[in-house]
Amino acid sequence: MIILIPAYEPDRRLVDLVTDLRHCGQTIVVVDDGSGPEFRPVFDRVAELGCDVIAHTPNRGKGYALKRGFAHIARTYPGHDVVCADCDGQHTLTDIATVAESVRSHRAGIVLGARRFSGDVPLRSRFGNDMTRAVFRLATGRRLQDTQTGLRGYPAWMLGWLQTVDGDRFEYELEVLLAAGRHGIELHEV
Repeated sequence: MIILIPAYEPDRRLVDLVTDLRHCGQTIVVVDDGSGPEFRPVFDRVAELGCDVIAHTPNRGKGYALKRGFAHIARTYPGHDVVCADCDGQHTLTDIATVAESVRSHRAGIVLGARRFSGDVPLRSRFGNDMTRAVFRLATGRRLQDTQTGLRGYPAWMLGWLQTVDGDRFEYELEVLLAAGRHGIELHEV
């Protein structure tokens, strides 16, 4: 299992997440999405911790960074499944491990680490997810709890296909879900 972390202008939370994941023995690929020279120390630090860091300039967007990471993993770590996590530390080690384990048992599709949206969730986040969830259901007939989660797992066989999905920015992750529906790929939430 490879952990893929796209990162744009990360802070100390990326270093903390990588430190925790490395203590668990995880192989990690971090994609610097054109963050600029002022963020080089953060990427140097995660490289020192054992991450495989790839970079491009200028900033191209999360979708582009993910596709670049998938291509790198397919070449460098063939046959390995992937769990994507955000660089801001919002995903716990337990949640990442849960998605990783689910990928191992759900080989036919995508695993989504769905958030519950309970408690003190910003109105903008709750509204955005409610809207995309409703649009997704209307477009596909599929019901999902969280269409915007960045915590996702993919079996190795899917990496080539993921590189063909349209989108280079945040729309990419929703496009993946829509394309999965068109291609009969299962979606599993944990």
